[in-house]
Amino acid sequence: MSLTLVDGSHGVRDARRFVLAVDLDGVVADFARGLRPVAAEWLGVPLDALTEEVSYGFPEWQLERCGGYDALHRFAVKQRSLFKNLPPVPGAPPALRRLSTRNIRIRIVTHRLYIPWFHQEAVQQTIEWLESHGVPYWDLCFMRDKAAVGADLYVEDSPANVAALRADGHETIVVVNSTNRHLPPPRAASWDEVEQLVVEALARWQRAG
Repeated sequence: MSLTLVDGSHGVRDARRFVLAVDLDGVVADFARGLRPVAAEWLGVPLDALTEEVSYGFPEWQLERCGGYDALHRFAVKQRSLFKNLPPVPGAPPALRRLSTRNIRIRIVTHRLYIPWFHQEAVQQTIEWLESHGVPYWDLCFMRDKAAVGADLYVEDSPANVAALRADGHETIVVVNSTNRHLPPPRAASWDEVEQLVVEALARWQRAG
């Protein structure tokens, strides 16, 4: 399912604005850190039994013992309001606020609707989280195909999404975590580095304009 939920321009498109597409989980919201205590509760194990060095899908946590990842995900969102309670990735909200002052159109693009029958909770919690952390955005898109939303630059952490975007010719910054350390640059280990890379890309776009 794909849904563009918010368009802050009220339908008016400005082709001269630089569009920055930003993934949410693992990029702005620290999904793994927020899910880990819920997973410990779900599995009935001590928190320190679950490694923080995870790969995509969290196979290291052996979630199949209690129904697998989808079962945990549903419990975390519906019973523990996961998307409303995730900690932000350090530095992400203020960096996005600074970038927004450069006339950059920030487009949040997330694939949080992949499990059916709890879309209302996922959408509502997402909006509440963005508002509570002061994350600026013009568009909020719930999309599996990130390239379909259109942007001048993407910020992403999923190895599969990075590969797909780059294969389609889209410049993509990798926000480094334990799932994607093997991916080639451009890469950023912090939001200070993300911000610098975005500013450099914006300058190139302006020169080419």
